[in-house]
Amino acid sequence: MTLRRAARGQSTPTWPDYMASRAQRVREPRLASFVAGGTLDPETPIGEAPLVAMDFETTGLDSSRHDIVSVGVMPFTLSRIRPADGRYWVLSPRRKLSGESVAFHHITHAEVADAPDFAAIIDELLALLAGRLVVVHYRQLERTFLDAAIRERLGDGLLMPMIDTMSLEARIHRQSWWARLRRWAGRPMASIRLHESRQRYHLPAYTGHHALIDSLATAELLQAQILYHYDWETPVGARWR
Repeated sequence: MTLRRAARGQSTPTWPDYMASRAQRVREPRLASFVAGGTLDPETPIGEAPLVAMDFETTGLDSSRHDIVSVGVMPFTLSRIRPADGRYWVLSPRRKLSGESVAFHHITHAEVADAPDFAAIIDELLALLAGRLVVVHYRQLERTFLDAAIRERLGDGLLMPMIDTMSLEARIHRQSWWARLRRWAGRPMASIRLHESRQRYHLPAYTGHHALIDSLATAELLQAQILYHYDWETPVGARWR
């Protein structure tokens, strides 16, 4: 099974098969232990699934040229979020901070000067992700940056299934027959950015572009999406990619 097929999430069995295949090939001990744990059974009801929201702030949008500058993770379930269980790290990126990125996430050169490299948090991060289904808002960024950061530090990459709250919003507000009718009528497309998506569910407004706050915001958004549009019996394999 190829990485490309797994990253696309082409069918329900793909991710478990991919993780099992990787477990036979990975040699780096920490990665080997992580992938050997596999992933959730695709038929697991999402209401029973252990979840973890994850968010990165980065020095840019290209994982081949930019790096992660902060990480936020928030373990949760559909029934409960414990903010005290969240973790947040400011990191020293291996690529230079730009003025544009500082203006975006407000993490300054002074803050990263004495911060650790991503390598220092790998063990704790993998421990938080193990046994949980990762939830993000825009998986292309989190997936590619995590894979690149792990590959650069450990010599091998890491892919895993993710539920993407942005993709769920796109299905509802950009790909439904109602959304197509709105476009046909010349109406603007609904924004699927995190803040605007939360507004549709009457969730509180948070300060954006802070990795821990955005991970909490993503967890709350998924709870609302499932409540409004799906149900707790939805299999995780029907929503991960």
